[in-house]
Amino acid sequence: MGDPRLEPLVLSEDERVVLENWAKRRTTAQGLAKRARIVLACARGWNNTVVAARCDTDRSTVRRWRSRFVRERLDGLADEPRPGVPRSITDAKVEEVVVRTLEEVPEGCTHWSKRDLAKVVGISPTSVHRIWRAFGLQPHRVEEFKISPDPLLIDKIRDVVGLYLAPPAKAAVFCVDEKPQIQALERTAPVLPMIPGTPERRSFDYIRHGTVDLFAALNTATGKVITAWSARHAAEDFRDFLDMIDRQVEPQHAVHVVCDNLSAHKAPPVHKWLLAHPRFTLHFTPTYSSWINQIERWFAKLERRCLQRGSFCSLDVLKTALEAWIDTWNDTARPFKWTKTADQIIDRICRYCDRISGPAH
Repeated sequence: MGDPRLEPLVLSEDERVVLENWAKRRTTAQGLAKRARIVLACARGWNNTVVAARCDTDRSTVRRWRSRFVRERLDGLADEPRPGVPRSITDAKVEEVVVRTLEEVPEGCTHWSKRDLAKVVGISPTSVHRIWRAFGLQPHRVEEFKISPDPLLIDKIRDVVGLYLAPPAKAAVFCVDEKPQIQALERTAPVLPMIPGTPERRSFDYIRHGTVDLFAALNTATGKVITAWSARHAAEDFRDFLDMIDRQVEPQHAVHVVCDNLSAHKAPPVHKWLLAHPRFTLHFTPTYSSWINQIERWFAKLERRCLQRGSFCSLDVLKTALEAWIDTWNDTARPFKWTKTADQIIDRICRYCDRISGPAH
């Protein structure tokens, strides 16, 4: 099968070992592995047509790598620098984009767009977008967040998280809160169903049919919830809801209730009720820290799965829909899994405070 017109390709023992390793090793780049197989096949004396068929490539590719190996040996199998326009955006331009994004805003606006910044810096909007992506900058996004000023922040975090990760023996832990002002909204036009290629569509306007408040208590061990309707935000309503929880928990179990710092939760009627029910202990979350109360996660599911896309022509219809969803939840309830320790949460808050504690821009 030899061809006298082909450049002779003879391998030393060391070269053969290196090429065989490149061809077989999983971590070798696929292009380099294929070139190694081509050279090894050429070293057997096969012509380019046979090597191309054995290596599943074309003759021109075999000819190129045969010639480069003969001229440059192993170094010839490496990729050559790709042709193209040299880099046009300097490090100074990159720095200017980042600094302006972090420290300035355009006149009359709250944040930069890539086109506005591109005009000021003198590069393309695409280049601005690439720099933003490389540095993790997203000027168009904003998240709601507030650092708690509670002087007992650390103690309260340790208290609540301790209940989640290591609940007391023979005790029930409930996360309690109220979802106020749930609106019975009726869309002014029928909801159009989803069809292939088109999502469900609903009218942007609606008719209001009143509101209702919902008390909910999530059992952190089982995931089941106890609920009650409420007409007001008074301490008596919270007291009555605690009474409902009391009736549904085994009398020999202590009850720990995680709730926020609403004044109604600390009012005299509630305090008096707690004195009469010593097995109950209230654990207050830090100010502006509703994220630590697991019932908020359940409320988010309720909003997303039941309320957000619903259309309710009356309060009764709204209540019926809510009760049906809650019953379904309790039938298949599973507890939320809390994984962060108190130390991890506190460390994250401290790191964030360190990052934002520099001079205001």
